[in-house]
Amino acid sequence: MNHDPYILDAARIQEPPRALSGQLRQLGPGFVLSASIVGSGELIATTTLGAKAGFVTLWVILVSCVVKVAIQLEFGRHTIQTGEPAIQAFDQLPGPRLGRASWAVWTWLILQLAKMMQVGGIVGGVALILNLVFPAISVLAWAVISAAVVALLVSCEGYLFIERFSLLLIAVFTLLTLACVGFVQLTPYAMTSSDLLGGLQLKLPSDTVVLALAAFGLTGVGGDEIMHYTYWLIEKGYAASTGPQCDDKAWRARAQGWIHVMYLDAVLSMVVYSLVTAAFYLLGAAVLHSRGTIPEGFSMVETLSSMYTETLGPWARGVFLTGAFVVLFSTLFSALAAWTRVFSDAFGRIGLIDFTNLAARQRSIIVIAWLFPLAWCALFFLYREPVSMVIIGGIITSVILLLVAVAALHFRFARDNPIHPGRCYDIALMTSVLAITALAVYGVVKLV
Repeated sequence: MNHDPYILDAARIQEPPRALSGQLRQLGPGFVLSASIVGSGELIATTTLGAKAGFVTLWVILVSCVVKVAIQLEFGRHTIQTGEPAIQAFDQLPGPRLGRASWAVWTWLILQLAKMMQVGGIVGGVALILNLVFPAISVLAWAVISAAVVALLVSCEGYLFIERFSLLLIAVFTLLTLACVGFVQLTPYAMTSSDLLGGLQLKLPSDTVVLALAAFGLTGVGGDEIMHYTYWLIEKGYAASTGPQCDDKAWRARAQGWIHVMYLDAVLSMVVYSLVTAAFYLLGAAVLHSRGTIPEGFSMVETLSSMYTETLGPWARGVFLTGAFVVLFSTLFSALAAWTRVFSDAFGRIGLIDFTNLAARQRSIIVIAWLFPLAWCALFFLYREPVSMVIIGGIITSVILLLVAVAALHFRFARDNPIHPGRCYDIALMTSVLAITALAVYGVVKLV
């Protein structure tokens, strides 16, 4: 019998593992996010920023990876205690309602539809890579094939497959990219300590503001990925294992235990994607900026591949194409898997489906798994500028991040959740919110 992870049932309660080995076996949701994070943000936006700005904006990348985790943790804490995924939690925010849903749900829905451009750019990136390997098939045909394959994978499988496949997709390219950073030190593009220190001086040249905002939105956990995290926590079983919220010591102990496991999951995945993000940026700054080449248009893949051929030699082009396909396809796969859940939830809030009904939710997931990839292909056919499409999506993600920050403050200080964190946690959360707001305001001022 299939259990619905979105329904909290006292019969499915499980005690959290106390030993580290047991906790490690329960990890997964954060690494599903990593499959999405280590993709368009790193391969396209981060390297493009490094190519344009050099080392000077390294601090933006590092801050982006670290500062947003506190908000991710607050969303995770709220979900474990209440069983509410992000959209249902958004629907509880105070403010006006339009029809059955709150202003927050409608705002997210409009912004997320605008992010279709970003994923259309990722489809285009996958198609460009496949066309270079198999040129007999056109770029547009490869886009359709890629979209169909990812739709088939997502529509036919559940969480466990998504988790394992995501881990497999990111592993090879992560190791290759970190190795390339080491190899670059043996070339004329070797980085110096002054290069790295120069990137930590909090400077933001005016001609890099748009790219920096996009990279800030796309690297680390973005606003939409923080929301996606709540669905993976539920499907992994954290909320169901905690059980329905009640005011007794046993429930509190379970909730605290599963929140601790969630902390470990989020922090370890942050370490992984932070290392890879920094590696991508440094390759772009060291190699592409020195050569004066910036990825754009259909030449994007060839430009990016030069980061590897310049450090490892011409033979590395094939390795790069394989790795680039894996990392972009991982983003496409994990993003679609998350979109099927979160859009189904949003459609439930506005009254189009019954999200609480398992059969109705599964039908919605299948329909979205096929409908959205077709829309992504159509956008790529129209614009055919994958770099620009990803950058636009990054800016939209930064706006979603502001909405997510507001929600996190509401969860922590307005919702009456029984488990309260300590003062250091609150300081980290407020620092995260202030940093996100400050960078957004600074970016707007610089643009004006």
